[in-house]
Amino acid sequence: MARVYNFSAGPSMLPEPVLKKAAAEMLDYNGTGESVMEMSHRSPEYQAIIEGAEAGIRGLMNIPANYKVLFLQGGASSQFAMVPLNLFGIAPKADFVHTGTWSKKAIGEAKRYGTARTVASSEDKNFSYIPKLDKSMFDPTAAYAHITTNNTIEGTRFRELPDTGSVPLVADMSSNILSEFYDVTKFGLIYAGAQKNIAPAGVTVVIVREDLIGKALAITPTMFNYKIHADEKSLYNTPPCYCIYIAKLVFDLLKDNGGVARMQKINEQKAAMVYDFLDNSKMFKGTVETQFRSLMNIPFTSPNEETDKQFIKKAGAIGLINLKGHRSVGGMRASIYNAMPVEGVKKLVDFMKEFELTNK
Repeated sequence: MARVYNFSAGPSMLPEPVLKKAAAEMLDYNGTGESVMEMSHRSPEYQAIIEGAEAGIRGLMNIPANYKVLFLQGGASSQFAMVPLNLFGIAPKADFVHTGTWSKKAIGEAKRYGTARTVASSEDKNFSYIPKLDKSMFDPTAAYAHITTNNTIEGTRFRELPDTGSVPLVADMSSNILSEFYDVTKFGLIYAGAQKNIAPAGVTVVIVREDLIGKALAITPTMFNYKIHADEKSLYNTPPCYCIYIAKLVFDLLKDNGGVARMQKINEQKAAMVYDFLDNSKMFKGTVETQFRSLMNIPFTSPNEETDKQFIKKAGAIGLINLKGHRSVGGMRASIYNAMPVEGVKKLVDFMKEFELTNK
């Protein structure tokens, strides 16, 4: 069976060259006679893999030496608790910009350990925009200020980072890390689940400035303490070894193909193809205000639920899968992460045009 174009919000597509290389190395990695799945995380061979993965993402994101890179388990959802547990030792309070489902969860977890103040929200319009922010809105004595750079479900993204002054900016970058350029020095901490642009589900990347490590609350479990993982170079316990190996392959491929700068241009091209069609369609409509549209997740609707169902069914029959929208937004959603080729987006747009013509 031919491979399909998978528009899932996550787990998502992986680059085909990465899958082929992993398949070729499945039974014998680099002459060791064993799979990375079987390899001891204490072996010199695996040490080279995890060090290579760290070097790869450092190079791609231009991460300064005074930031630690951690490969952890538990997904971004664990970070909703780990961030306040590790930073509320500075001050037991944080500011949040509420832009959707995932920021709501981050706020809820932070409230378990201190004060979580919502400084701005786009809930009034079903999270279809990013609220306007001003430096004066943020508490200068807060431990951190939190944003979700790209909202997977709602399809919005921050086009500009807020000025939080001396307060560390923390970002959930799960669904757009490595898809566009960010100046890491603008952040105190970045975290991202891997299953969109990095690797299979199972590993979470945390990029944290060194001066924010060692501030954990006394109640913080050992496994939730950034200092433990930083001191042990992400090898305090058995890490998600195979996911980190795949991440290294993804980082290597991205580096060999022009890095994040080139990837951003391709992503802008892909997104423009879909948005240009939506803006001129009489059947399909985007759900996000134009200036806040995501490059990664594009929600759209048709006139009614029955048409939605027919579209999703017929798309699946020609290899365009996982286009059903999230229940809170409805309609459809095309997630076009880094690994989605231009050809896949073109096939989607061509199908949308054909569907509109034949279902007037």
